[in-house]
Amino acid sequence: MTDLHARLSRLHGAGYARNDLDLIDNSWARDDKPYRQSAVLAAITDRPDPGLLLIYRPETMRSHAGHIAFPGGKVDQGETVEEAALREAQEELGIDPATVRLVGGGDMLRTGTYYEMHPVIGVVPGDVAITPNPDEVAQWFEAPLDHLLDPANHALEPITVSGHHIKAWTIRWDGHRIWGATAMILINIARRLEWVRNERR
Repeated sequence: MTDLHARLSRLHGAGYARNDLDLIDNSWARDDKPYRQSAVLAAITDRPDPGLLLIYRPETMRSHAGHIAFPGGKVDQGETVEEAALREAQEELGIDPATVRLVGGGDMLRTGTYYEMHPVIGVVPGDVAITPNPDEVAQWFEAPLDHLLDPANHALEPITVSGHHIKAWTIRWDGHRIWGATAMILINIARRLEWVRNERR
């Protein structure tokens, strides 16, 4: 077990045992049709200054086109969410599942496109080989974990979605605008792990 994996596992165990945190929930979710199960991998790179791998969805995709996302997708019949997250990360970024050290699950979040997203947190080698699938990944990047999990960088910003003007949780870094479900999952992970308070004190 690497030092990073051990630290994350300790923080995960403490944070996900709590029920007193102000988490972003699914109180807005609709129930007019069933939700499909999906799983995403929050892949954290094992470095002195860890990062997290994110992708841009191609503009040609039916849903979430052009959005920043975690590698992930639907859970196939008979799969666990962990198996689905690892399979999708391999299909989309070429990450070998055998190189991923799982930390644990995150809080499920429902999306406006009728998916129940199950985050899975894992540690990947700092020199992990990335081979993006162009059918599913337009671009990938690694953002600093310290930045993504710092509450100072989490903001509600105005955005227009399908002609509707709303405010959405947003995290900005180096010209990238991470918003919507991806940002909300990261914010919930930040609130659970309290990474900045625990790792930078």
